[in-house]
Amino acid sequence: MKAFTFQTPSNIFFGAGASSKIGELLKGYKAAHVLLVTDEKVRAAGLTRNAEAAIAEAGIALTVFDGVVVDAPSHVIEAAAEICRECGVDAVAAIGGGSVLDTAKLVAYLAKTPDKLDVIYGVGRATGDRLPLLLVPTTAGTGSEVTLTSIVKTPNNEKKAVISPRLLPDWAILDPQLTLGLPPHLTAQTGIDAMAHAIEAYTGKIKKNPISDQFALKALALLSANLRKVYTDGSDLEARSDMLFGSMLAGMAFANSPVAAVHALAYPIGETFDVGHGHSVALVLPYVLEFNRPAAEALYAELSNVIQPGYRQQSDAVDAAAFIAEIEAICRDCGVPGSLSAVGIGEGDLSKLAEGAMKHEERLLVNNPRELDYDQVREIYAKALAGVSRP
Repeated sequence: MKAFTFQTPSNIFFGAGASSKIGELLKGYKAAHVLLVTDEKVRAAGLTRNAEAAIAEAGIALTVFDGVVVDAPSHVIEAAAEICRECGVDAVAAIGGGSVLDTAKLVAYLAKTPDKLDVIYGVGRATGDRLPLLLVPTTAGTGSEVTLTSIVKTPNNEKKAVISPRLLPDWAILDPQLTLGLPPHLTAQTGIDAMAHAIEAYTGKIKKNPISDQFALKALALLSANLRKVYTDGSDLEARSDMLFGSMLAGMAFANSPVAAVHALAYPIGETFDVGHGHSVALVLPYVLEFNRPAAEALYAELSNVIQPGYRQQSDAVDAAAFIAEIEAICRDCGVPGSLSAVGIGEGDLSKLAEGAMKHEERLLVNNPRELDYDQVREIYAKALAGVSRP
């Protein structure tokens, strides 16, 4: 067995109603003033209500920052960090989707250190201290509550990553009740994103490891068994719980065996066409899997009966094809369109998209089981535009 490292949060609290315990957990850090990071829609939906009440009951002063928007723009992160400094905040909590959690991770770091955001992009550059940090996801998708990464949209509309163990929270708090009201389209998109995390972690070329493998397998089993259920019946608390747990496991897996071409190709779609991250991932997932099949056939074959319990495995070639077909079927059953044209992408956009994807060569494409160059990336986009994933 080759050497590997595995990093994950030290504390996880999972259960219906878990978010109402946040006040008790903050007491453990002797917090006197907490910044709650969220967005307007999450707060308006009442998803922060129990946590806010719990913080007040604990006698802790509360400042709410609900200015987070999709894709965590750098200026929003910097504004929230400045509020922390001005108000003397000594702990940060967050309730929301991936952009909210990514924002909070960096706010907790920037509020405590003199570092500037634009100097910590990359791997291991954030090495200072941070404020106590508690993260509560409201989607079963990003896994950000258990990862070392925050994705930031820069002023020139690029997405950059800050990757550091300092971004792991003190507590990941998972309350499936907070996911019950997630609309079907967001349920599908975030769920497919989580499935992609598990798949890419399991097939990663560089940091694939036995712990990530086990988490990825369990994650993929839970997510594939429950995504159609929650897409059609969002009130199913047991299925929502399984989705949230699966998303967390997938986050742990890819935090240590990073994602690859699916995400590299998804980012330019979001940047250029204002498409949500999970939607972008879902649009390209089957096409990237098909491209990767020659290099990842045996691993995809291993996953065939993970997502189809009872499937009788035959050969690597047959089983890998069955795996990709089932992933595509899940996408279609959950309302994901089969062509990039559905989000306004045309033939004339493919070169720009391919150029954007190649910007992620060092961080993401290097992990892919099959090497890609610009022409191959453009060809994957062309197939996704045509809606043809298999020969």
